[in-house]
Amino acid sequence: MQTLPALAAFAVASSITPGPNNIMLMTSGTNFGFRRTVPHMLGVSLGFALMIILVGLGLAELFARYPVAHEILKWVSVAYLLYLAWKVATAQPPGEGHAAGRPMTFVQAALFQWVNPKAWTMALTGVTVYMPPVDPWLGLALVAGLFGAINLPCVGLWAAMGVKLRRWLGDARRLRRFNVAAAVLLVASLYPTVVG
Repeated sequence: MQTLPALAAFAVASSITPGPNNIMLMTSGTNFGFRRTVPHMLGVSLGFALMIILVGLGLAELFARYPVAHEILKWVSVAYLLYLAWKVATAQPPGEGHAAGRPMTFVQAALFQWVNPKAWTMALTGVTVYMPPVDPWLGLALVAGLFGAINLPCVGLWAAMGVKLRRWLGDARRLRRFNVAAAVLLVASLYPTVVG
């Protein structure tokens, strides 16, 4: 397959760059540690691979036929990401208050892909640009499998980066400031969605 190197490069570039998933994984690594963030990481990678398969099976066509469905999803996504940014900004450092919070679960992370504007862009691009027209079933499995395999180590790096930051952010005040900064970055990641 001639497009395989290009697909791999796209998967790396889109998986490693900042976006809602990576910012939330870094925040989770900082607040909860790497081990407790693993279900979140797996939910992102496997949930996104499933999203690619479902997009390839017809959701892209649905959005082409009914653009209003895409517009509705866009604004639901924006509202949910703003809610998540609020939760991140107001999260209490571990050990403070009644509830120190808990990391995102596997299912929550997998479902989050459906309201993540960057995930939609990645899935639609992966399917429409890199899926070969010959033998679409094999092509779809290849695109989803390659993305899943590349995405997991990339998101793992963001969680590991959060763990490294945790050591530096041992002070509760610094950790609160970090959470607010992460929330601001999460909101900023919406810019292409809102103006696009």
